[in-house]
Order: sequence, then structure tokens, then C-alpha cells
Amino acid sequence: MIPAYLSEEIIFSNSQEAFSLFEKSRFGEKVGGKIQYSFPETIFLVEKNKMEIFSRNKKVSHKELLKKIHKFDKRINIKYLVFKDLREKGYVVKTALKFGADFRIYEKGAGVGKEHSKWIVFSDYETQKLTWHEFSAKNRVAHSTKKNLLLAIVDEEGDVTYYEVKWVKP
Repeated sequence: MIPAYLSEEIIFSNSQEAFSLFEKSRFGEKVGGKIQYSFPETIFLVEKNKMEIFSRNKKVSHKELLKKIHKFDKRINIKYLVFKDLREKGYVVKTALKFGADFRIYEKGAGVGKEHSKWIVFSDYETQKLTWHEFSAKNRVAHSTKKNLLLAIVDEEGDVTYYEVKWVKP
């Protein structure tokens, strides 16, 4: 089990197990001699009993972890549903904050850091409306980053449906 530490909004580990899991399954990012985890990655690994979180030398319960994460990311519930669904389907899922999106998705078996991600993902609930202007803006982000747009729509039961948008030349 990976011991990881929560410090404000950063979750990290410097354990050998963390580095091994990074090499094998691409969980986390190498940052300054440690593996740093996104919020969805952390929740996923905790739920799979592969990680335990500590803060100020005390173990953090799953419920307390979710509460702390929610302070920093009000959209964590929807983002986690999408992350979990994609990860369980075998994709490598990374954050896409610098693109203003939720995630970058790599093809199954792709070398993260060696290859570019194929999709950029925006997540939302099926009850939310998306204007043509918002849709166009998301599509422009995907196009400018040379990725396909993937809209992840979560229904009331927590099931995720994906809509892929590609540019075509007539």
C-alpha cells in the first residue's frame, strides 16, 4: 500500500511503491523526486485499497479526504465519475488544467510523455445546458491542442456517455 501525504491541496508520496505504480500504470506525475497525484487519482487509489492518506502524521479517512478535496475542487464528484470510468476501461487519464479542460486521455498502451494524448475531456451532468458558443469554445481548445474533443455526460445514475467531436475536411 502506498503511503501518501496531503499538504494543503497537494497529495504526494516518495515511497518505492509510488514509483513502481507510476512506471507500471502511470498513476501520478514525477515532481521533484516525489510522485504527485491528482485528486481523482488519489480517490481512485484509496478506493482500490492501493493508497492511504496521511495529514499531520494522522491517517485521513475516505470521508474526510473527500471533504478536504471538495474544498479545493467543487466539481470533484463529476470529474471523479468520469476519471473512474475511463481508468477502469484501461485508458491513462491525466489532468488538463493548462488547457482549461478536465482531462487528457491517452490511448490504451500509449506512452505518456512519449506520445501525445488523443482526447481532451470536458465533463458535465446531462441536466446542464451547453450553448453553441460554449461548444465552439471547447472545440477550439481541442483543435488548437491537436486533440479530439470528448464530451463526458453523466446521467442521474452516475453512468457516463461520451461524445467524440472530430474536425473533418469536406
